[in-house]
Amino acid sequence: MTSSVATFKLHPPAQPPHLLTRPRLLRRLDAATEPVVVLSAPAGAGKTVLLTEWSQGLAARGECAWLSLDAYDNAPGRLWTCILRAVHHARPDLPARLDSDGWTLDAWLEDILPSLVAGLGGEKPLTLILDGLESITDADAVRSLADFLTRLPHGFRVVLSTRHIPGSPLPTLRARGLTAELDQHDLAFTPEEAQTVLTDLLGSAPAADTSSALYEATQGWAAGLCIMGRTLARSANEADTEGNLARGRQAVTEYLATEVLYRLTTEQREFLLRTSVLNELSSGPCQALAGDRAGVLLRELARTVQLLVPAADPSAYRHHRALSSVLSDVLESEGSDTVVSLHRSAAQWYSRQGETTAAVRHWTLGGDESAAVASVLDGWEKAISAGRSAEVAHWLDLLPPRTVAVDARLCVVAAMAALSGGAPETARRWLDVAQLRQTGPETVGEGSTVSDAAAAARAMACCLKGEVLTAGRLGESAVAGTLPLTAWRALACTARGAALLWAGRYEEAEALLGEATRDAHAAGHGLVLVRALGSRAVCALLAGRHELARILSDEALEAVATAGLGGHFVSVPAYIGRAGLLLEEGQTEEAERVLAAAEAVLAGSSRTGSEPHIRALCHFTRSRLESARRNTDAAREAREAAGRAAARCESPGVLTDLLGRTGEDTVVPPAAPRPQDLSLGERRVLRALCGPLTLREIASELYVSHNTVKTQVRAIFRKLDAHDRNEAIARARECGVL
Repeated sequence: MTSSVATFKLHPPAQPPHLLTRPRLLRRLDAATEPVVVLSAPAGAGKTVLLTEWSQGLAARGECAWLSLDAYDNAPGRLWTCILRAVHHARPDLPARLDSDGWTLDAWLEDILPSLVAGLGGEKPLTLILDGLESITDADAVRSLADFLTRLPHGFRVVLSTRHIPGSPLPTLRARGLTAELDQHDLAFTPEEAQTVLTDLLGSAPAADTSSALYEATQGWAAGLCIMGRTLARSANEADTEGNLARGRQAVTEYLATEVLYRLTTEQREFLLRTSVLNELSSGPCQALAGDRAGVLLRELARTVQLLVPAADPSAYRHHRALSSVLSDVLESEGSDTVVSLHRSAAQWYSRQGETTAAVRHWTLGGDESAAVASVLDGWEKAISAGRSAEVAHWLDLLPPRTVAVDARLCVVAAMAALSGGAPETARRWLDVAQLRQTGPETVGEGSTVSDAAAAARAMACCLKGEVLTAGRLGESAVAGTLPLTAWRALACTARGAALLWAGRYEEAEALLGEATRDAHAAGHGLVLVRALGSRAVCALLAGRHELARILSDEALEAVATAGLGGHFVSVPAYIGRAGLLLEEGQTEEAERVLAAAEAVLAGSSRTGSEPHIRALCHFTRSRLESARRNTDAAREAREAAGRAAARCESPGVLTDLLGRTGEDTVVPPAAPRPQDLSLGERRVLRALCGPLTLREIASELYVSHNTVKTQVRAIFRKLDAHDRNEAIARARECGVL
């Protein structure tokens, strides 16, 4: 191999016309004091243009040597001959090339490297720019460069420009604080820089929508912006914006095909094409589409191409928009059957993983509407249970137009998504459509026909609208028409129980809400469970059963935390129940904290007119709190707000009585203890207390620990307002508990 080095490799290339000076990046380079500076970004990111401008200015700090690398330099002897030739003018004592023996590992370690390090040191600072480092892949060449970079003499800096994410020794240098780095995000044009470039290319400022479209398509990628800008500038018909943009995209496609795709191996190109249908590239779906080596290829291409951008998941990537467009065009050219097959393979993988959003998208793009519908019907209950109504609505939006409107089951799903999102009017419209589309005994969800499920959903919609009389009637029939231990029956019982609660029929409400709790537990439906427990806590509070209210509010708030529904409107009754109980105990500061949480949730709801009963009770609780603080004006404002909310109710019910009270003493008087206030275990211990057994003997008889019995006895004394065993028994008999 010849040892001569072409002169053009030793000088920066000519700058392009319409150069945009980028002061923010020049300042970054000038401020870097580390001995190694790395610019790592994909093809066309503007690395060479930036370094050319910087090397010719004062920012380079002293003399600057330039070397453009290419595939012909991919051998250690050739590489170091080129480097020596590049720095020879600044360090004339160094040889201009390797001696006749050339490069060997022994010579490198014993002679070349030590003399090179010694010869490069000097009084004047010197910077060596190696542009195109991605061309150097030979193991010995890479290793020798790593040896050199970890032993740089004082005053000597190396700037590396590469399309790859460099490996050794960069991690070591980074750990030692010896490297400064600029990546593709740093090099991407800002919107302001993009506007300046386009204005210069076009001769005048582009229209706002054109500029926005170009920036969106290229994500600030320098080559893409310049190519499309020049295409627009050469266009004879300025009014044909769409046509001009299409020609610009074609020019970008040709650039990427030349600079990226055609430089890859056949295996790498095939991988990129087959996985181009994916929104996010991770090992699992890539293997489903491209084979067992997909994980290796993904990591390899993420390092070498850099148009695979890291996603939110550290192990996943997504295509740069420009690359995605190119791959889609190439894949489409292979025929629609290939695209359809890839989408269906991806859909099958995502379906097995339970990733419904991606599964529905790929089934739809793959033309299998029935499979897309099946994915929605399989996954919607779990998502709604967790409060992810927006996700379910998105699934429905992904389906082909009119698919939802002609399927009664999907109409019910859409109604449930609307209910979970706090939009009862929207839910009712979908239920009306479901009624029209129902063609037979179709089932939706667990164990209910479309008609029975729609009845339960309609009852809850009325409840959320404040139409509790209607909700009570519909809920009663829905309870009868749904199967026990299902989410539909839990929903129906919750709606009917809430109607009874606001009517002041507390015992009946507690019974139905208790059934709702049981059914929601059995069905694993977190959303309904939180609502049922919160409503029970409010019911117990309004009934004056404070100990039961304490237990239920504890359970409700625990369910809120477990299900992650603290910001969902179904959590509000749990907060209000706890805040009211704290007010009873005079804990105004803690009550303020809990009530503020309820108010924050209600304020964040986009449907301010929904749930007027709950809103009225929240305002009423606020008025009590402000009264306890002697803040008369705030209490009056809250009471007036409660009155306005109650006025929106079909039947205010108990709210009329609550709001009719005057003065500050709005505390609900405690009722006498009842059997329901004592747990089953506490009632067993209470009966045992009537006999002569000691607590330890009672524990033995009941097969529980001594500590458990002591805990239950303390609870019995507290609930019965008793101080000893005899008083507890007497109080229990007075109240009818025994």
